[in-house]
Amino acid sequence: MSHAEDHEGTRRDFLYYATAGAGAVATGAAVWPLVNQMNPSADVQALSSIRVDVSGVAEGSQLSVKFLGKPVFIRRRTAEEIEAARSVDVDSLPDPIAQNPNIDGNAPATDENRALDENGEWLVMIGVCTHLGCVPIGNGAGEFGGWFCPCHGSHYDQAGRIRKGPAPRNLDIPVAEFVDETTIKLG
Repeated sequence: MSHAEDHEGTRRDFLYYATAGAGAVATGAAVWPLVNQMNPSADVQALSSIRVDVSGVAEGSQLSVKFLGKPVFIRRRTAEEIEAARSVDVDSLPDPIAQNPNIDGNAPATDENRALDENGEWLVMIGVCTHLGCVPIGNGAGEFGGWFCPCHGSHYDQAGRIRKGPAPRNLDIPVAEFVDETTIKLG
């Protein structure tokens, strides 16, 4: 084997590696825009969570905000509303599941499992009827002192649980938490 043949093998190996490297870079450059376009846009990421100031919500009143294109009811309940909601037998409810993603998925629909805070003063729910997507009327409407969907006659109680009508489920609860004493983060 001559000295020139030894250089040919080295040169050939270099050309193989250089070509493979250039091909990998070109493939990555061509594929990256296709993968990157599947990421959420900046406006979608900005709407994935919001913070709501609830310092001005008086006891017994409700604030409605728009989150992910849906109305969200934030209610500061009175002691009477909390007591009435906690006195309901869960076994008598059409939907005995809490529908609360903040806790275990199969938790019972007790008022404690649907309220945002431990003492039950704050109730946060997606304001969309689970029957056909209408927006229920609040502030003590309906036969159970909670929300009433006038379109098809669904009645919800003070904890947003379905009590009468065609709706199959309780009003859904969004992912929510208090970030400080007066601010609720949705999402």
